[in-house]
Amino acid sequence: MDTIMNQERKPTTFNGPLEAGIRAVSILGAAYPKTYDLQRLIALDYLLVHTGDIDGPENLHPPTPMHSAELLVRRKLIEQSLLLMMTRDLVAREVTAEGIKYGAGENAATFLSSVSSSYLLALKDRASWLVKTLGDLTDEQFKGMMRRFFDKWVEEFQHVEKSLGGGA
Repeated sequence: MDTIMNQERKPTTFNGPLEAGIRAVSILGAAYPKTYDLQRLIALDYLLVHTGDIDGPENLHPPTPMHSAELLVRRKLIEQSLLLMMTRDLVAREVTAEGIKYGAGENAATFLSSVSSSYLLALKDRASWLVKTLGDLTDEQFKGMMRRFFDKWVEEFQHVEKSLGGGA
């Protein structure tokens, strides 16, 4: 029984619902009163820890060999993190004519003003930079920017595939 239980509980350093939730609150707090849909939050979550990739502050997290895979697994995590943060009024959800949007909740400002670890302070700084740099892009502009990243990742994947003996 212990073996089965231990297999189900794998550590998810930096990528559990709590950590992703804190990142979401940082982004939404920096963006207040703006709100974002789930797709934009998924992309912003990725960019928040990889700001160096877009000529911003140094990355918070170490580089990963396959960026595209990292982005693809975020949807479920971000959904879980938003639900968790909503239970503490750190994130608010609203239904708009454009769909479901998320914004900073009633307790977000108080929470963000109370953080003091060097990591969380760096996270807040990068969230502010990210929102200032990309927060006002239209959906089309934002999609275009992310498409450029995707093209770069496809090239990265093809390079890895060739080095493993696949492809021409």
